[in-house]
Amino acid sequence: MEAVLRVSETIKTFRESRLSALRPPGEFFDHHRISKPADLNQATSRISYNTRYFSGNYGLIVGVLAVYALITNPLLLISLGFLIGGFAAINKFAPEPMQVGEHVVTQKSLYTGLFVIGIPLLWFSSPLGTFFWLVGASSVLILGHASIMEPGIESEYATVQDSV
Repeated sequence: MEAVLRVSETIKTFRESRLSALRPPGEFFDHHRISKPADLNQATSRISYNTRYFSGNYGLIVGVLAVYALITNPLLLISLGFLIGGFAAINKFAPEPMQVGEHVVTQKSLYTGLFVIGIPLLWFSSPLGTFFWLVGASSVLILGHASIMEPGIESEYATVQDSV
């Protein structure tokens, strides 16, 4: 019961801190504010402003892409589940050495078996390829969106407020 309360508190804190920064979809997908930047300086200033302004939306994009990457790579999902489940099972059910026939099975030998099976399984599931795909896809989407979206009128007031 305590774990459920802890999880609900974590979700509530996450909702208050991160999801409060989400901008409405109408503002995020406003096609009237789309224009090609005139030069590299303008693109850089747009990226700088928009990454701060739409940070919650961009975080949501990265999260959705990460879930998509896990769903489309079932071997990675299975290997992560095996390793995480193995750690949890060893910690919960085998904290003390136990006698099996003439052999004594310790936590160290269980972790060794988990690594001997889990690490090659994880290697074959190509987590680095998935990670770099996630970084590349997120970068292209976020930097592309941030560079073509014109900052709103509120950006002019933000620079005035910073100088005061």
